[in-house]
Amino acid sequence: MSVETATATGEDTGTATSTASSTSVASAVTSPLPTAPYSVVWSGGHPYVREGDEGRTRWVGLDDRGRPLSLTDADLLRRGWSRTQRS
Repeated sequence: MSVETATATGEDTGTATSTASSTSVASAVTSPLPTAPYSVVWSGGHPYVREGDEGRTRWVGLDDRGRPLSLTDADLLRRGWSRTQRS
């Protein structure tokens, strides 16, 4: 039975679910960081705001102790990020 047939009839094959979840994970990882000024992203349970001019942009937020923390795009990509707060 094909995945399309199983989905149309409401049967759970397990294959469709794992394929769909891996696709959503891959698109979340490869999606580019927002470039608009004052965009907000979440990383490690903390919000970070994009600040700065064209040549020197940073993501600014607070660390676990409430101290200011400035991250580059590469830092944020390495740490992982999302557009919404994960619970």
